[in-house]
Amino acid sequence: MGLSLDIDDFIGKDYPDIRESVRKICANFPGKYWTEIEDRDEYPYDFVRELTEAGFLAALIPEQYGGSGMPLRAACAIVEEINASGCTAVAGLAQMYIMGTLLRHGSEVQKQQYLPDIAAGRLRLQAFGVTEPTTGTDTTQLKTRATRKGDTYFINGQKVFTSRALQSDLMLLLARTQPADQVRKRSDGLSVFIVDMKHALQNGMTIRKIETMISHQTTEIFFDNVPVPAENMIGEEGKGFRYILDGLNSERILVSATALGDARFFLDRAVPYAKDRNVFNRPIGQNQGVQFPLARAYIAMKAAAVMSRTAALLFDSGKNCGEEANIAKLMASEASWQAAETAMQTFGGFSYAREYDIERKWRETRLFQIGPISTNMILSYVGQHILGLPRSF
Repeated sequence: MGLSLDIDDFIGKDYPDIRESVRKICANFPGKYWTEIEDRDEYPYDFVRELTEAGFLAALIPEQYGGSGMPLRAACAIVEEINASGCTAVAGLAQMYIMGTLLRHGSEVQKQQYLPDIAAGRLRLQAFGVTEPTTGTDTTQLKTRATRKGDTYFINGQKVFTSRALQSDLMLLLARTQPADQVRKRSDGLSVFIVDMKHALQNGMTIRKIETMISHQTTEIFFDNVPVPAENMIGEEGKGFRYILDGLNSERILVSATALGDARFFLDRAVPYAKDRNVFNRPIGQNQGVQFPLARAYIAMKAAAVMSRTAALLFDSGKNCGEEANIAKLMASEASWQAAETAMQTFGGFSYAREYDIERKWRETRLFQIGPISTNMILSYVGQHILGLPRSF
């Protein structure tokens, strides 16, 4: 039996029926499926299709648009259970957190146009065009421009590390509609657009695959006078940075839940192995050099779970959760890596054997300390905005 990480341990009931349904789906996609997908460098279409048909990728879409109308806490339970089962939630994760921008700031016409098809799986919204090669995490200084001519904006620029652009029908794009030297605040002058990927590919957009350590289907995108209808802008021109903050907070909370799932995966495998593996006529888990790291990893996971649940509750109640979302993401990413390293050491040489799935998940979970926001950026945020220390950059 796996380790218990139910929210009952902390602040209430945590969707046991949803978790059980997710586990049943994941049981059809064992480690061999994921290693074969990785070997072929493919997108897990079958896995994403089953999640979509079960309604899990439409968890945050209101019922009136064909979704499940669940709170973020439920979405967290879904992605946590996916990763705890040894599968990979990132293949569908973006469709959940991107919803924050569209749901909270999109027009009724936009919601009616896109959400029912997204919920039904007829459209896939997985691409989030924000990061650029010259600005990285400094989103307010991005260079991609959107220039309006009549009823059309023309996009010029470049995005990088835009995952699943080749598998998406739509992309949420952040671009500058007013030059940076003409705005009062650094965060002004940015706007959000819904980009029809098929149309854009036929009108000046090119996508280049980026080879990475794990099969994230990551790409680099180039825009050369790509036309986007003005009606595809979300909200008001120049206020896009504020709109994506909802998406960024939900992204960090969902990523924290995903990382917690990884931590559970590693401990669910390392603890039984430490009990059963005998060396020098004793189980290796009897040795404190093995036992203590496992105990520390478990403690770190439980502490991160409290903050992740707290951040999700604040988000669902409409309260400011920037501090909690960032801290949850940092704690969970470090807890998952601690569990990963501990599992590697516990399994020893067998951790390198692909059949145990430890090395695959070890590579996957390391990313969480870099993206979607790096640990250092979170520390800077806490230092400046929470502790009131001088701005460091």
